[in-house]
Amino acid sequence: MKRRHHKEWWQRAVIYEIAPISFQDSNGDGNGDLPGLLRRLEYLEWLGIDAIWLTPIYRSPMLDLGYDISDFCAVDPLFGTLEDFDRLVETLHARDLRLILDFVPNHTSDKHTWFRGSRSSRKHPKSDWYIWEEPAANGGPPNNWQSRFGGSAWEWDEVREQYYYHSFLAQQPDLNWRNPAVREALRDVMRFWLRRGVDGFRVDASAVLIKDDLLRDNPPNPKADARTPPPQRLEPVFTDDRRETMDCIEEMRAVIDEFDDCVICGEVQGKTDRIGHFYGNDKPRLHLPLNFALLDTQWEPFPLQANIDAYYKALPEGAWPDWVIGGHDKRRVAGKIGQPQARILAMLLLTLKGTPFFFAGDEIGMEPVSIPPERVCDPFEKLVGGFGLNRDPERSPMPWDASALGGFTTGEPWLPLGDTSQRNVHQQMQDPKSLLSLYRELISLRRREPALTRGELRPVRSRNDIFSFARTFKGSEFLIGLNLVHEPREWEWQGAGTLLVSTHLDRKEQPLKGPTLLRADEGLIVELAS
Repeated sequence: MKRRHHKEWWQRAVIYEIAPISFQDSNGDGNGDLPGLLRRLEYLEWLGIDAIWLTPIYRSPMLDLGYDISDFCAVDPLFGTLEDFDRLVETLHARDLRLILDFVPNHTSDKHTWFRGSRSSRKHPKSDWYIWEEPAANGGPPNNWQSRFGGSAWEWDEVREQYYYHSFLAQQPDLNWRNPAVREALRDVMRFWLRRGVDGFRVDASAVLIKDDLLRDNPPNPKADARTPPPQRLEPVFTDDRRETMDCIEEMRAVIDEFDDCVICGEVQGKTDRIGHFYGNDKPRLHLPLNFALLDTQWEPFPLQANIDAYYKALPEGAWPDWVIGGHDKRRVAGKIGQPQARILAMLLLTLKGTPFFFAGDEIGMEPVSIPPERVCDPFEKLVGGFGLNRDPERSPMPWDASALGGFTTGEPWLPLGDTSQRNVHQQMQDPKSLLSLYRELISLRRREPALTRGELRPVRSRNDIFSFARTFKGSEFLIGLNLVHEPREWEWQGAGTLLVSTHLDRKEQPLKGPTLLRADEGLIVELAS
């Protein structure tokens, strides 16, 4: 497939994550699918995003939102066919939209032919494609490593009479990335989809590909208490973020670099000061290690200012930043900071230097949906319940209109929808002051003004509950002021300019002089007079 040549397009793009199962159903089975997604491309064009990132659509038993893959090179019938996928790629590219696929290199489903062969015999050609170990001296698991979904990460197999390792579900055995044949097979998977025209990958669990070869026990987490989920009561020193993992990422990046105009993003772990390692030095790694600092920061001016500054300082020279405010396994941010401040976050996300990512539904302020116990799908909640970590509330289907089923399906939705009459796409498209209209306005402004994409960020001291900064590019300068409280505050800036947009969407293109009174929960973008 012929590719367009727009060097480093991902530095200017707005990227929109979609869990296809929750986006749009086309056949009434209650599950979103690729034909349904195709029906909603006009909405994506209207919104103004540049690329979509899809959670897994590969063949899968669907025990963990499709992250348990039984065939890396096939589309699961739940979502459609490979022909539907090809049509999606072709249609997206015709509309100048790009497609990023979730890539899951750490593990497969236990139904994958690779694992079936590996467990069948210690003499099978794929015998060492997974992590197999002998029992400990007492006959139990080889060490104390824990699954993220609770309990030991080692599962006994009666056929091989050995344990296999699984970072997640027992039905998701980890691949052995120390085996060169495994690495080459996964690189071929990447090439399969890149040749079909995908524009890049988001690499799932990219920090856990290599585990300690000495099988040393993980130490206790000194910060753990009774409120800490059991899987987090050990520090994953010997299972996560091993130095050898960076070699694996470099190999994946090398595949990306075989193709023009493609990007590799990655789910990474650890503190902000570790994020630079995932960009690489002499050998490039990820273009965009995903940064969740805005989600993890206390929503107050000083912590926000400090964490944003710390992130920028942690970037290697020449590295491009990114900002993520939502995702399929992250709490809905509007439920955390409230609807008025969700507007402030939208302005912050789309004016900071770096590639913005948001999750389908964030643009209408979706909040976590209450899930009855009998409807729970998330294995985390099923296996480690009681710690408030159920991810189903964030995965509720997209409400397109105010009908009972939200225009998502004509059948029984796979997860319950919230109150569609309170918040839906159609309603907000008709309201020129809605959060959705604000997203559209900000994305459009970002596209028009190079300072908001390519410009440098100039910090401004935050005062009086207002977070402020400037973006500059070739003589133009834009000042952003964000009131983080529910009361009016004076924004102390000097000079004059043009007010381009308010988060309230009731004034724009007006002359403005500082200082300025910001209303409760109001943010402004001002183009300073040159």
